[in-house]
Amino acid sequence: MKYLSASILIICLLTSAGCMVGPDYKTPQTELPESFQDSGAKDFSTDAIEIEWWSAFNDPVLDRLVRDALAGNYDIQIATARIMEARALRTETEFELAPIVPFDASYTRQRVGESTVFPGVDREADLYDAGFDAVWELDFFGRIRRTIEADTAELESRIATRRDVIVSLLAEVARNYFELRGAQNQLDVARRNAANQQNTLDLTIVLLEGGRGTELDTSRARAQLNNTLAIIPPFEARVKRAIYRLGVLTGQQPAAYLTELLEPRPFPKVPDVIKVGTPVELLERRPDIRVAERNLAAFTAAIGIATADLFPRISILGSVSLQADTFAGVFESGAGAFSIGPNIFWPAFDLGRVYQRVEAADARTQAAFAQYQLTVLSAIEDVDGALVGHNQEIERHKYLVEAAVESEKAMKLARMRYDFGVANFIDVLDAERTLLQAQAQLAASETDLHTSLVAVYKSLGGGWEIYDEDDMAKAPK
Repeated sequence: MKYLSASILIICLLTSAGCMVGPDYKTPQTELPESFQDSGAKDFSTDAIEIEWWSAFNDPVLDRLVRDALAGNYDIQIATARIMEARALRTETEFELAPIVPFDASYTRQRVGESTVFPGVDREADLYDAGFDAVWELDFFGRIRRTIEADTAELESRIATRRDVIVSLLAEVARNYFELRGAQNQLDVARRNAANQQNTLDLTIVLLEGGRGTELDTSRARAQLNNTLAIIPPFEARVKRAIYRLGVLTGQQPAAYLTELLEPRPFPKVPDVIKVGTPVELLERRPDIRVAERNLAAFTAAIGIATADLFPRISILGSVSLQADTFAGVFESGAGAFSIGPNIFWPAFDLGRVYQRVEAADARTQAAFAQYQLTVLSAIEDVDGALVGHNQEIERHKYLVEAAVESEKAMKLARMRYDFGVANFIDVLDAERTLLQAQAQLAASETDLHTSLVAVYKSLGGGWEIYDEDDMAKAPK
C-alpha cells in the first residue's frame, strides 16, 4: 500500500507540473484616439460618465420605470440563467482533474462448457463483486486545463452579455418613455391647432351669415380643420403603443402603466453638460467589447484543446473491490482485491485529422481576433455618430424654437389683418398651416433631442454597474 501511495504522490506532482500545449492568451492591444470626435463641443465633457445616467434628467417617473425594468425584465432573467449554466459547465470540467470513482456492485452466475474444465471441477460458479473502479486522466499536456480556460472565458462572456442586455434595456426604457412624452406633446400641438382652426371656421360661418364672407372661405377652413383632426388618432395610438412597450420591458402586462402614463407630463430638461469619458474608458466599459474579447480568449484556448489531441492521453485505471463466490464471503477478510495500471490512448494513425482540427481552431481564433478589432472600431463609431447626432439636434432645436415663435406671431397678424379686411383668407390659412408645421416640427425635435441623448449614453455602454455588483465576486479568479 505504501508503494501505491508513493505512486499517487508522484503522479500528482507530474500532473501539476505538466505543460499546456497551445498558445497562451494575451489581451490584444488596440490603437485608440485620445478623445471622441465632437467631444470638445461645449455641451460635452471628457470627464468619466455618470453610471446612473438616466437620473441626470431628474424625472421621478423615468427613475421608477428603470427600477421596475431592472427588477422584472425577462431578458435579464434569461441572461442570468445562461450565466448559471456556463458556471455549472465550467465546474463540471474542473471535476475532470480529479479521479472518477464510481461505485459498482454485481452478481454473476456462470456456467462453462464441459470440455473447458478439469474433471471434478464444478462447471457452475457464483461471483459477488462490490467495489470502486477509478479512472484518472493525467493532464500532462493541458487538455483539461485548456478546457477550463475556454469554459471560464465563456462564463465571463455570458456575464458581459448580461451587461449588454442591461445597457440595451436602460436605453430602451428611456427611449420609449421619451417617445411617449413626445407623442403626447405632438398630440397637444395638434389639438391646440385644431381649436384655433375651429375658431377660424366659426368666424367664416359668422361672416358668411352676415353677408361679408364666402362659402369658399368656409369650405377651405373646414378642410384645413379636418386635415388637422386627422393627425390626432395616429398620435393617440403612438401614446398607447409606447405605454404597452414600457409594460413589457418591466416584465408586466402591456397595460400595467396605462392609467398612470396617459396623464401628459412635460419633457424633462436635458443636462447642460454631458460627460462622455475617453475611448480608453470605453474599451474597459462597453459590454460588447468585453464579449468579443472573451470569445477570443475562448477560441485561443480551443487551439490548445485541439493540439493536446496530438499527444498521448494517459490515464490511471484502478479498482478496489470485495469478491467472493457467496454473498457471506464478501464480508470475510480474504475477499479484498485491487488493481492499478496505466492506460494510454493515442490516435497515432489519425493525426492528419487532428492536425486539421488544430488548423480549424486557429482559423476560428483569427476570425475572433478580427471580430474583436471590428467591435472596438464599431463602438468608437457608435459614440462618434451619437455625439454628432445629438450636437446637431441641439442646433436644429434652437432654430425650430425661433421658427415656432415667429409662426405664432405671423398667424396672429394674419388673423388680425383679415378681421380688419386688409388681407384675404388665404393668408390666414397659410399662416395656420405654417404654425402647425412649425409647432409639430418643434415637438418632434423635443423627442429627437432626448432620444439622441439616450443614444449617446447607450453608445458609452454605462449603467450595468448598478445591477451587476456581484459579477466580480462570482467571476472566476
